[in-house]
Amino acid sequence: NTIAQNHNTVNQDNPKLIASIERGQIVYNDMCITCHLPNGKGVPRAFPPLADSDFLRENQTESIKAVKYGMSGEIVVNGITYNSTMAPLGLSDNEVADVINYINNSWGNTINNFVTPEKVSEL
Repeated sequence: NTIAQNHNTVNQDNPKLIASIERGQIVYNDMCITCHLPNGKGVPRAFPPLADSDFLRENQTESIKAVKYGMSGEIVVNGITYNSTMAPLGLSDNEVADVINYINNSWGNTINNFVTPEKVSEL
């Protein structure tokens, strides 16, 4: 039973996506879990949710940039305003792609956007 089988992977027959999700979970557990929590729900008004997040669904490019470069300033997620700073995490393009693929396919998320390191480097 692989990690990816525990997630709502949009495309279960894509071995590259499944491998990316599995690597992404390791990155998430190392770098993201402290603020966004194991369930992806974050902390209201402090750290936005990644689970069932309208911002994540509607702003994939901005979300990828946030993971790559950090983010500050006001954003609204599921009707709640957040104005925290997410520091740049120093992740490689590969790690950014993997962790976004993990988030896009975890906690009920079914965001059909297979992110590759090439897509990340273009940002």
